[in-house]
Amino acid sequence: MTARTAETSPNTVARIAGFLYVLMIPLGLFGIMYVPTVLVVAGDPVATTKNIMANIGLFRLSIVTALIVQVTHIFIVLLLYRLLKPVNKNLASLMVIFMLVSVPITMLNELNHFAVLLLLSGVDYLNVFTAGQLQALVPMFFDLHEYGILIASIFWGLWLLPMGYLVFKSGFISKIPGVLLIIAGCGYVIDTFARLLSPNYGATIIATIISVTLFGEIVFPIWLLIKGVNVEQWEERALESART
Repeated sequence: MTARTAETSPNTVARIAGFLYVLMIPLGLFGIMYVPTVLVVAGDPVATTKNIMANIGLFRLSIVTALIVQVTHIFIVLLLYRLLKPVNKNLASLMVIFMLVSVPITMLNELNHFAVLLLLSGVDYLNVFTAGQLQALVPMFFDLHEYGILIASIFWGLWLLPMGYLVFKSGFISKIPGVLLIIAGCGYVIDTFARLLSPNYGATIIATIISVTLFGEIVFPIWLLIKGVNVEQWEERALESART
């Protein structure tokens, strides 16, 4: 009985979710920001191709990492659903839906990176293209991948909004992470549509929005990992939810 109580404790759920969330952040940044920065040379497909061929293992690792992050997202949102469901089941379900919509978009988006690997693989059916033509296609698939990330970012922002509200209203987690999550969610959505409507609207604004979104997403999982939840308050909310 004691072992089962420990296993199903909301603090256990919170800390597992927090750990996975914290783990996911550097993995996501590695594939989305670090690897393209290292490999892609703007306006120079030849140099970009040479970088990829010289660091093919790094490029493949970024693809695998991106896929692992999305699988991890599924476990995180299910754990958070269990944790936040007592506050409002409908909003918790909406949070899950938004995240689960983003997962296949992001995973399928990695096909653009697989396309780059195919272009540079030397397979026979691509012999009709010259080396220069193949190299010119590489930046296009990187650009398509970036647009795929933008589409997924809509849902990365939307899932934070109900989650932030649930955290804010929960009573068993501090309101501060909830406010930061709502700000982060708004930041994602604003940044995405600003880039889609006006791609050159300013690197400074982009950097500011990214820093705001990252801060909110970092504070919340660290809070779960270190502070956990107020178990007594969580149990009260769970009882209230069961009665309604």
